[in-house]
Amino acid sequence: MDHIETKTTNAERKQTQTGAADGMGRVLIKGSGDLASGIALRLHRAGFRILMTDIAVPTTVRRTVAFSPAVYQGRMQVEDVTGVLCDSVKMAETEIQKGNIAIMVDEKAGCIHEFQPDVVVDAILAKRNLGTKMTDAPFVVGVGPGFTAGEDCHCVVETKRGHYLGRCIWKGSAIPNTGIPGLIGGYGLERLIKAPADGIFKGDVTIGTVVKKGDVVGHVNGVPVLAQIDGVVRGLLQDGVEVTTGMKSGDVDPRCEVAHCFTVSDKASSIGGGVLEAILSHRFLPHDHMPVAMVLLAAGDSRRFGTNKLLTEVDGRLMYRHVADEVNAMPEDCFAKKIVVSQHDEILKDLANEGFEPVKNNDSALGISHSVHLALEQIPEHYAVCFSVSDQPWLTRETIQGLLTAFRKNSKGMACVTCESVDGNPVVFAPEYRKELLALSGDVGGKKVLLAHPENVARFLIKNPQELADVDEKSQLCYNQKD
Repeated sequence: MDHIETKTTNAERKQTQTGAADGMGRVLIKGSGDLASGIALRLHRAGFRILMTDIAVPTTVRRTVAFSPAVYQGRMQVEDVTGVLCDSVKMAETEIQKGNIAIMVDEKAGCIHEFQPDVVVDAILAKRNLGTKMTDAPFVVGVGPGFTAGEDCHCVVETKRGHYLGRCIWKGSAIPNTGIPGLIGGYGLERLIKAPADGIFKGDVTIGTVVKKGDVVGHVNGVPVLAQIDGVVRGLLQDGVEVTTGMKSGDVDPRCEVAHCFTVSDKASSIGGGVLEAILSHRFLPHDHMPVAMVLLAAGDSRRFGTNKLLTEVDGRLMYRHVADEVNAMPEDCFAKKIVVSQHDEILKDLANEGFEPVKNNDSALGISHSVHLALEQIPEHYAVCFSVSDQPWLTRETIQGLLTAFRKNSKGMACVTCESVDGNPVVFAPEYRKELLALSGDVGGKKVLLAHPENVARFLIKNPQELADVDEKSQLCYNQKD
């Protein structure tokens, strides 16, 4: 059968996208400059519903490929996608349903609370974080320098031209800003058009104009603005923008491809692809890069045992050291934080020297729920939490590692260890169960939360039931100890 090439009309594509968007996510993008707009296009075409926010007077130089001019003129088309200025979230919702991208003047992005995005992308490119927090949305992406994955966002996307452009960074930060633009056609700083004085900018040419070095491309309060190299004017500030001396006011592309002035750049497309990858990775493997805190519970009173069982020797080691040693034998990146909760100073002191953060429980009579609450107070809200007990001396590092893998590769909100159809410790809880854990009272632990949501539990199956055995009585040691 012969291949027949067909072209989908813009209206047909919008209709398809709107339908797809109904089952996809809501994304709020901070910023509407050329790079932010490249991100918006990639996400919009993938079916995401996009609301962009910006300041009242955007200073975008690549105006022909940015949605920011909508702030001045009400609408802006970038390639085949239209952005519309909206004065409310309600209006934004209407425009999104039409297949458009919504833009709002909202410097602080206060509309987040009403829009309730599934994803927030900070693409302001201010070289520092101006207030974005990991708790702003279920998934937060920081674009460029100024963000740290795992601290103020879930993922950072690299913006520096070169080998790492567009890469997703799940731990750490992007390459620091050098202030020197990447080379295009062999030129870096020379590409920039800079304001020669303080004042109001007015362009003398239009974007797409071919110029020679020394040509006048604009004025600032009567002072001429000159091109530094031969090429095509790829970007130029909006007339009437207030500038300061040395401020970037445009750029010249030495490749002299006029068509490039009216299509999203390779850099913007690469960054947009990185953001799309990050979102889809989170969507299908929501826990894959989530930081996990390990909490070792060691505050029990050992009433049935008769003495402090945790200080009893089992197979040549004090009981509490078994699980602690297995955790410390795992790769360092398994846990973002390790905590031990105990009423016993000797345990706290010992494990503090082994890399655990000590948390004193002075009210162990309040039950295990109190230890859970004390631990959660020390753990960031976006962390998953793995709870393990200290009286389970035959638990192995392989089982703990397998449990973490089961949690990370599954969309379920909890994971536990299971043997012979019996669920046991450790148990991992995603952040969405934090409130239920904090609501526990008395001598009740996370198992209550587990039982309340059986459909949302991933189970890691093990073969040796001894690993799940917790020691409550001395007779169990006689039975279970190694020969």
